[in-house]
Amino acid sequence: MTEATSATEATFAKSTDAPEHLSWDSGLRRTITVYIPLALFVIGLLFPFYWMTITSFKPDHEMYDYKQFNPFWVNSPTLNNIKVLLFETRYPQWLITTMSVAAASTFLSVFSSVLAAYAIERLRFTGAKHVGLAIYLAYMVPPSILFIPLATLIFQFGLFDNPIALVLTYPTFLVPFCTWLLIGYFKSIPYELEECALIDGASRLQILWRITLPLAVPGLISAGIFAFTLSWNEFIYALAFIQSTENKTVPVAILTELVTGDVYQWGALMAGSLLGSVPVAIIYSFFVEYYVSSMTGAVKE
Repeated sequence: MTEATSATEATFAKSTDAPEHLSWDSGLRRTITVYIPLALFVIGLLFPFYWMTITSFKPDHEMYDYKQFNPFWVNSPTLNNIKVLLFETRYPQWLITTMSVAAASTFLSVFSSVLAAYAIERLRFTGAKHVGLAIYLAYMVPPSILFIPLATLIFQFGLFDNPIALVLTYPTFLVPFCTWLLIGYFKSIPYELEECALIDGASRLQILWRITLPLAVPGLISAGIFAFTLSWNEFIYALAFIQSTENKTVPVAILTELVTGDVYQWGALMAGSLLGSVPVAIIYSFFVEYYVSSMTGAVKE
């Protein structure tokens, strides 16, 4: 009886130890394969923003003397860099110009992309797939090639050194991308809803306005975020088409106006980059849920 009891206890002990060992092994494997790579990725992704932030509040003597001061920390924080940026340059005007150009370009591009994507995906005309492919291929053309013929048109229309030139040229790369994105999202919307509306006598514009667009709000927000971000950070067209200081956008202005010869105003440069990234981050934080749902194509029948 005693031997049988001992064997049972030993078997029970082994059965209880095995799950703990497996759980520990699974947790260690998850840490090595998931958490550590994820932590390294997050650190690598956020480190430039951290460096940009601490440099914005560093005095000049701390930036150049790494023997006495820790390069990864601020010993004597100062607001002088932000003061120079806001009150001794035209940064507020650059920021307003950048926001106006980005907002106008985004609205124009999303509006055009909605019409193009709906026509390609829903009207099903002959050659619709080829047109969609051609629009996507247009997005693959490098802006460094496009800005040469566009510059000729800008000069002919008398729009050189005018922010309107950027509003009209940015859609050349925004519309193809937004159209391609919305085509994929419109595919996830059940076509039966539009068929029922057609039977009830609704027109195509009514269907687009009352049925398709309300269901496609996440996709529209996603396309708008992409378009706004690309417009905000665009550099080549803004550098080629804008010359005067007051009409420059933030990405071009902080590079051309805060660098005099071989002297780099690193504190003001980093402060300008930091403040220039804040509006995009705020906009993204408000619409992140819609952005995620658009990536998953979450539309219910």
